Amino acid sequence: MRFTPDIVEHCRRQFPALSRRIGDRLAAFFDGPAGTQVPQRVIDAMSHYLAHTNANHGGRFSTAIESDGMLDQAHRGLAEFVGTDDPGTIAFGQNMTSLTFALSRALARTWRPADEIVLTRLDHDANVSPWVLAARDAGATVRFANIKAEDATLDLDELRHQINERTRLVAVGCASNATGGINPVRDICDWAHAVGATVFLDAVHYAPHGLVDVQAWDCDFLACSSYKFFGPHLGVLWGRRDELESLEAYKVRPAPHDLPGKWMTGTQSHESIAGALAAVDYLADLGRLLAGSDSLTRRAALREAYREIGLYERALASRLLAGLAEIPDVRIFGVTDPARLDERVATVSLVHERFTPIELAEQLGEQGFFVWHGNYYALNLSESLGLEPEGMLRIGLVHYNTAAEVDRLLEALHDLRP
Repeated sequence: MRFTPDIVEHCRRQFPALSRRIGDRLAAFFDGPAGTQVPQRVIDAMSHYLAHTNANHGGRFSTAIESDGMLDQAHRGLAEFVGTDDPGTIAFGQNMTSLTFALSRALARTWRPADEIVLTRLDHDANVSPWVLAARDAGATVRFANIKAEDATLDLDELRHQINERTRLVAVGCASNATGGINPVRDICDWAHAVGATVFLDAVHYAPHGLVDVQAWDCDFLACSSYKFFGPHLGVLWGRRDELESLEAYKVRPAPHDLPGKWMTGTQSHESIAGALAAVDYLADLGRLLAGSDSLTRRAALREAYREIGLYERALASRLLAGLAEIPDVRIFGVTDPARLDERVATVSLVHERFTPIELAEQLGEQGFFVWHGNYYALNLSESLGLEPEGMLRIGLVHYNTAAEVDRLLEALHDLRP
């Protein structure tokens, strides 16, 4: 692993938020699953856009021309981020949820009452409710794949059994935002395509931890959010060109009929798009540093970055899980076997026998540990585990977190006061 303490410190210096203190100690940001912090270059890119190139799309004057140039670069950058060479297949929107609702409405027009869609009880509700409502409007049937009780992972046998010749859509997450479990999305795409079904992947929680690769996965649509991978609040949608071109988008009449404008409803947050591009380039530059080569293409550099991020985060997760296993009052949901850590990202959810999740979050927050409580919109999962309405406590690790922070957190959990 090339993610040395010096590399971690190099990364941390780029994130202004990480200098925040609670009392006399640095805050430990374990809230990444709800939104990571951003490096200075993202802040600078957004400020530069607003100060120097702030204009609407399509003008024939300097700021509009420069703004459109940045937008073209952003479409190329995010295309490389998800693993395609077609920038026209990238659409931006307010967030993943809004983009998914828009796409679900368009896809539902192609469904009929005899059709079925397959969802999971593991997913964030942004990959559930849009499809449930679309199926209701089309009169289609919704089928759910359940989770396995022993490790809160997706029951793949049941999911495969649910997919049949009536299935029109399979929607699944690349990684759980609650338990951290990684799903074998290439296999799922193969199962769906074997019966002619379309696959939509939610990569929101996966994108900070692993390389998104729409070509290798062979999915039909994918959505993610840049504020989960060190950028601003912005949604990103990718789709196969033939699908995006053939589907009818719900849009105003003057809006473009071609890609990508067809799927970008209204005036976009151009400053956020500039920030998202800067976030991708932050990761690419990290990959070049780790590889010791400034000549790597953006995609090759991203591959290097995520390989090393994955190794480093698995080491952190192993340290956290081993420490939690020594606290008798804690129950962890998700994969805990050290031999299976490649089946999860470094997101850990738990409950405590003596404290509710909100009580844990409050105590830890007072000590400078930023963690989340509740169901994190993974409502079906929380209900399936019998954890509503309190939910769980979630600890999210990303590459700017440190082993020392993990050790401090474990110490604080050992020393909880009544």
